[in-house]
Amino acid sequence: MENKEFAFKGTVLNGFVMLFITLALLIVSIAGIIYGIVLIADEMGEEVKGGILLCGGILLLLTDIIIMCGLNQLEPNEAKVTIWFGKYSGTFAKTGFYWLNPFYGIKKVSLRARNLDAEPIKVNDKTGNPVMIGLVLVWKLKDTYKALFEVDSQTMASNPNTVGSDTKGLMNALENFVRVQSDAALRQVASQYAYDDEDTKEGEPTLRSNADEVNEQLEQKLDERLALAGIEVVEARINYLAYAPEIAAVMLRRQQASAIITAREKIVEGAVSMVKMALDKLSSEEIVELDDDKKAAMVSNLLVVLCGDESAQPVVNTGTLNH
Repeated sequence: MENKEFAFKGTVLNGFVMLFITLALLIVSIAGIIYGIVLIADEMGEEVKGGILLCGGILLLLTDIIIMCGLNQLEPNEAKVTIWFGKYSGTFAKTGFYWLNPFYGIKKVSLRARNLDAEPIKVNDKTGNPVMIGLVLVWKLKDTYKALFEVDSQTMASNPNTVGSDTKGLMNALENFVRVQSDAALRQVASQYAYDDEDTKEGEPTLRSNADEVNEQLEQKLDERLALAGIEVVEARINYLAYAPEIAAVMLRRQQASAIITAREKIVEGAVSMVKMALDKLSSEEIVELDDDKKAAMVSNLLVVLCGDESAQPVVNTGTLNH
């Protein structure tokens, strides 16, 4: 997309010099008005001269007021968009105190980073399960032309009359735009992934297990959507993820069951390994001679002891293994 923003190239004067000049003109105009009134009131034939001084003083005062309207102050990471009778004339972003032609229309914008902490929304993941998902977004204005003339900031503002005359009004309008587009991008990204790997193929990315990939995809989608308004995405992260309340309890039981099965598999695997080690040790060191039936009984007893949830009650055999 073509970049239509450019730096302001009009006349820019030092603000302090112009402030001194306007104060001097103010003093001269007030003095002329007062002296003109005095001459008119003295009735000494100086009414014409007094009238000229009075009119000149008034005109000079009006001119001085107009010149004063050209004084502008800019703080770091602020900019002013200039408009000459409806035509974009460039963006002025030089920090300090300056004087610009007061007949330029000026709209002040902020280039500072802003946060958006979006409330969690309900979406369906790739498998159709309803989940609650929220994001935190850091963004800033990058292209002032697009922000003012490519999107309808006037309509989006909660108080349209403040756009252009108040930085807060314009930035709030852009924040509404960011909020709507963030909601749409979040829904789009969340629908491409399953919540977890219970219903997916092995190795397939999920919302829970692949946060970095999901955040990268979310940031890309937001960049595409917000570029229209000249907004740059600094960072986008999912900060809330959970099943929707109507299925949360069921999914929790499923997760608990899956965890129990996984734990049992580990226990059985370890128990079998320990039984094998015990039999091999008894056989290699010739501690006792066991036939197949006694090995089977020993394996059964050991597995019960190792895999049981409760502590085993030992039974002491006072006989011999030959009985």
